[in-house]
Amino acid sequence: MDEFRVSSDPSELDFSVIYSFISTSYWAQGIPRETLQKAIDNSLCFGVYTQDNQQVGFARLVTDKATFAYLADVFIDQAYRGKGLSKRLIEAVTMHPEVQGLRRIVLATRDAHGLYQQFGFSPLDDPALFMQIVRPNIYQKHPEEHG
Repeated sequence: MDEFRVSSDPSELDFSVIYSFISTSYWAQGIPRETLQKAIDNSLCFGVYTQDNQQVGFARLVTDKATFAYLADVFIDQAYRGKGLSKRLIEAVTMHPEVQGLRRIVLATRDAHGLYQQFGFSPLDDPALFMQIVRPNIYQKHPEEHG
């Protein structure tokens, strides 16, 4: 695994790699560049890099660094999957000094429950406690806006 590393240094992030993946993801398809940049700027972010510093993975933690965090935008480039990089990434996120002592870390996933369970995540004890505002098409332009 020495051929890859995980870093939380924001100066190393390759926005073009991140945007290319996130803007076509099932959870943020069509997200405007400015919106994603603002989200990254206001989050604790992690990148996965090859020996030659090519970014091949990403995770973003929205947190107050005291009590709560929301894990979002996790991905490993398709060409690098199957090498244990997602495990390395989530381990780095959960072991980061800024998240030690948080009361709650949450996430939403459609298909990676097994990965996150390895790091202590579990289904909500009482989902009825949680509420949400959902705007699933917020990044999609409406025809009347093009006028």
